[in-house]
Amino acid sequence: MAASTGFESAKHFESAVRAEAQRALPYAEVTPPGNGQWFPDVAVGRFGIEVKFTEGSSWRCVANSVLESDRRPGVDIVYVLYAKMGAPAGVRWRRYENVVMHVRTSHVPRFEIDMEAERSLFDRVSVPYERFRTMEMHDKMVVIRKYAKEHARGSGRRLWWIEDEREEIHTLPPDVRLYTSLTTEQKLALRAEGAFVSPQVVSPSRERGKYDDVALYLMTYHGVLCTQVRDLFSAGSVAMRNDTRRGGLYINRALNDIEAQFLDAVNRVPDAILREYWGIDPPPKAERLRVWLKLADQFARDWRPSESLFQQHVRRHGG
Repeated sequence: MAASTGFESAKHFESAVRAEAQRALPYAEVTPPGNGQWFPDVAVGRFGIEVKFTEGSSWRCVANSVLESDRRPGVDIVYVLYAKMGAPAGVRWRRYENVVMHVRTSHVPRFEIDMEAERSLFDRVSVPYERFRTMEMHDKMVVIRKYAKEHARGSGRRLWWIEDEREEIHTLPPDVRLYTSLTTEQKLALRAEGAFVSPQVVSPSRERGKYDDVALYLMTYHGVLCTQVRDLFSAGSVAMRNDTRRGGLYINRALNDIEAQFLDAVNRVPDAILREYWGIDPPPKAERLRVWLKLADQFARDWRPSESLFQQHVRRHGG
């Protein structure tokens, strides 16, 4: 039918699926169309059918939330029935857990399915779907976060939903502000936080992507858009704010100039953020500055941040 007459819409295809299920199983109770969103779309006893439809030519699409809070009670086994109207038109079916192959994030993390998938997401995370779907929400998110972080690593992306602790809830800020619209006090605090979570700002000037994590951090955690992150650390206006002499290493002078704000950030930034941006388990707060300087030394060339940054504080505390 798909190849000959086709289906006019997703609603048309879902109606055909229900009718065919009732015809094949005349004594079974097939759920009628209802209000609201349910997963899967059609239930026949303990079996379910998730109906997918596209006018395009791809066998891949976004599916339901990883939380499955709208799952139909009593449904244990789910199949996907997918109608593709783009050439060549056709209909395919597979077990749901075998075609879930990725997680995509919008306002909530959602599964992505591919009817041609050779390996499922659940194979990748080594957690069978039957166990995953019965986990508590927090435990599901631990699995998904780990997968998403591995997938994002090295791709120039960061996650805005990285926390593992039950008491930590982070959402993307609803309002976006321009960095240039902030007060001087706010700018200094954010410059310090950005440098603290991203020690690679001390890398050589020609190093590609050295400011990417700062830009992503400001946007995802503070809703602040900065179009010229480089200027926060290497422009003359920040390097010479308290010292009008030209020349020298501007990043060194810019960071020393915000020492008070930087030390405040050392004590304020949550462990979950450091774990995400540093890629290591964060040390106790008393050790954070020493570890940051060690990381910065690895990024710097022709100078050692540990020998020139925040020296008064280092000497005072015996670092």
